[in-house]
Amino acid sequence: YLFVAFAVCSFLSTPLLGALSDRIGRRPVLLISIASTAVGWLVFASAKTLLFVFVGRIIDGLAAGNFSTAQSYLVDISTDKKDRTNNLGMIAALFGIGFIIGPTLGGILGAVSPALPFWFAGILATFNFIAAYFFLPETNFNRNTEKMFINPFRPIMRAWTNKQLLPYFIVWLLFGMATSGAFSINSLYLFDRFGFSALSIGVIMAGQGVVMSLNQAVGMKHFWLKKFKEPKLVLVMLLVFAVSYFLMGMYFAVFFFSGILFAIFAQSVLRTVFTSEVIGLSPPQIKGEVMGMLGSVMSLGMVIGPLVSGPIYSYKNNLSFIVSGCYILVAFFIIYSHRKKLVNVVPDENAQVNVL
Repeated sequence: YLFVAFAVCSFLSTPLLGALSDRIGRRPVLLISIASTAVGWLVFASAKTLLFVFVGRIIDGLAAGNFSTAQSYLVDISTDKKDRTNNLGMIAALFGIGFIIGPTLGGILGAVSPALPFWFAGILATFNFIAAYFFLPETNFNRNTEKMFINPFRPIMRAWTNKQLLPYFIVWLLFGMATSGAFSINSLYLFDRFGFSALSIGVIMAGQGVVMSLNQAVGMKHFWLKKFKEPKLVLVMLLVFAVSYFLMGMYFAVFFFSGILFAIFAQSVLRTVFTSEVIGLSPPQIKGEVMGMLGSVMSLGMVIGPLVSGPIYSYKNNLSFIVSGCYILVAFFIIYSHRKKLVNVVPDENAQVNVL
């Protein structure tokens, strides 16, 4: 329920904060969001009742637009399409490294006191806010001057009526459902099927995170963007990603771990190039809102994915991976068919994407 509370608040607030950053700038929204994270974790750490545990997560979720706004920030300072993709890959890599260090540090601090990891997170976010306040400049000088309505459903409704971007949002929802659904049962499957210990599973997960981060930070710039055009890379990686889940759904270890390897590279590349393509197709004045909408859709996918995957796993454990593969395969056909309709569409000045 804590995860659902945070995810629902994030789903509603992220596109709203993105739209706000299009109007008042990235810096103030980032400061608000970072401050909210700090307050949320400090309330959570000091909570004496279940009510305040939920209050802490809700406070954090209501301003959970820091990552998507940070992505918009990097888009603002990018000089061209490839620089934008490189920047998005770098922030994704750093985010991935944080997800490796964070749980490790949390485990160490949790051994001292159950509340200490949350105090540490709140204090760290406070220092982050102070650093951003003094050293973070504004980057959005192409402001949206339209009146903004404080209605969390308005950006969602606007996204639903955007015929050019709606297929991309649906694909991103399927991507979120597939990755979160498979991730939610991955550790359990490694234990049930192959008898791996908790330590071995932790090492495998950490290894995946390291390879994904390296691929986004180094491989993206020095290999993938040099060898492939981004639109083709999206299609190829969607197919590779689907195949990886089908391989993981087979009972043989060699196929399962081959699927993990393919999934590591496909997922890390897709997260970057797909986001870059969507932002390239967006009008300059609503880039923050679009990035926020992508984050919102991902939050929704991360709720739906595990809810579907859990019962399927109980019925037949390997079937959850097959279902995730089907999500990605559907996503491939959606994006492929949609691009055929965009032959004559030219994205923004920084993203002259050949959609075929």
